[in-house]
Amino acid sequence: MLKEFKEFALRGNIIDLAIGVIIGGAFQKIVTSLVNDVIMPPIGMLVGKVDMSDLFFTLDGGHYGSLAEAKQAGAATLNYGQFLNNVLDFIIVAFVIFLVVRQINKLKRKEGKPVTTKECPFCYSTIPLKATRCGHCTSELETASSTS
Repeated sequence: MLKEFKEFALRGNIIDLAIGVIIGGAFQKIVTSLVNDVIMPPIGMLVGKVDMSDLFFTLDGGHYGSLAEAKQAGAATLNYGQFLNNVLDFIIVAFVIFLVVRQINKLKRKEGKPVTTKECPFCYSTIPLKATRCGHCTSELETASSTS
């Protein structure tokens, strides 16, 4: 059982997945900082010098100066500013993942399928790669073994 676990754990896909998760976690910190520290402050300034992450509604009808004061008072709050930050985080991460997958798919398409046909030098029809006679014009074709 230990041997099977070792084979499972050391399989290439598992290692790649683990590396992806670690890099993804680090990338998420960068995106969160981008949203909270670079994107949201100018948006908050445009809508009235408000810290977007501090936007909230109190469910008990009380009025508090900040989200921290409301939480300290134990008020139930809907933190829609934090929600907006998290939605923006998600959109940025999803877009970057889309771009990466799109590039990977482009690279895979370029690899292409193996060549299985060739062109007849006489009638220019497409014929199987191993053909020794063209099925369209019946011309005899040179084979790789006869040219050697």
